[in-house]
Amino acid sequence: MRPRLPHIPDRAKDWAIAIGVTVTVLVTALSQWESATVPHLAGVALLTASGLALVARRQTPILVLAVTGLCAVGYQATGFDVPAVAYVFAVYAAVRARHRLVTVLMSLAVLAALPLSIYLSGQHDTAEVFAQARGALEIAWLVAAAAAGEALRQAEQRADEAERTREETARRRANEERLHIARELHDSLTHQISVVKVQSEVAVHVARKRGEQVPDAVLAIQKAGREATRELRATLAALRDDDTTPPRGLDDVGDLVEQARAIGLAASLTIDGKPPPMPATVDRTIYRIVQESLTNIARHADTDTATVHIDCRPDTLRIRVDDDGKAAPDTATVPGVGLLGMRERVTALGGRLRAEPRGGGGFTVQAELPLEQTP
Repeated sequence: MRPRLPHIPDRAKDWAIAIGVTVTVLVTALSQWESATVPHLAGVALLTASGLALVARRQTPILVLAVTGLCAVGYQATGFDVPAVAYVFAVYAAVRARHRLVTVLMSLAVLAALPLSIYLSGQHDTAEVFAQARGALEIAWLVAAAAAGEALRQAEQRADEAERTREETARRRANEERLHIARELHDSLTHQISVVKVQSEVAVHVARKRGEQVPDAVLAIQKAGREATRELRATLAALRDDDTTPPRGLDDVGDLVEQARAIGLAASLTIDGKPPPMPATVDRTIYRIVQESLTNIARHADTDTATVHIDCRPDTLRIRVDDDGKAAPDTATVPGVGLLGMRERVTALGGRLRAEPRGGGGFTVQAELPLEQTP
């Protein structure tokens, strides 16, 4: 496995380039001063300013282009025959930032001003002025810098387009998969649930028409069928990104307890504290935890008692569902699909879940959901 190189921040790279260019042009300038022990301070200041200005080339490329261009004209006028390296870097940065027209116009202005600045310095005759101007700022270097900036800009644009295309493709496939799941659920479950719902309602209607007492089990089936139909519709709406059907949450936990009582389970609900504002994902998870816990108690606990306790705090919401069934402390717990799904929901929200036999007998489900920094 190849070692991963340490990441260098862009700001550090900008400073390194700026200092490197500054040192290079200053060393070049100092080597030209054979007769003077101390170079012209104005020229040194302009060379230094042009190099250090490159630090801001990512944030303000046009301003850096103007500063380095003026400095190039200025230090040529003071007698420094130094290539405008900083201006070449500025051209590259400006073209990369998509300022091509401004870069071309400003470069033409700098190329036109260089011979004039050298002539006004009074240190060269006319022939030497144009020869030195060509050496000070080679057009070929400017073209190369602009071409490099344009090539990198296009490469970055293609990379952005490729990334956007991948994201759009993944989003489209996810939408198609959700619609496929919604169709499968509708085709496989809607008919069966509708049959159960209709048959239970018919049984209740016939019993009441005959003056007979409707068994509690039939009433529970009727209510469960209606609730299953509503739940299925809400699930299908969520898969289809349809927000017209609101999901169940903490406010609906009382209905779950009433349903449990309807099938003969002595269930009680206690809510401590005032429920704080919470994300929709947490609200749905509360409902699902209580729903799955009560379902498991009714199916597996072999008991007729269940307690639901919800503790609402400003930053945490705790849920506890207990029963006094046949589970013993030394009983091995084999998590089913419902319990695994419950744990996945809680973990995805950054919470914790405990589902295990109680010390005094029975089973307990305890969940702690954070309300801060929750997606």
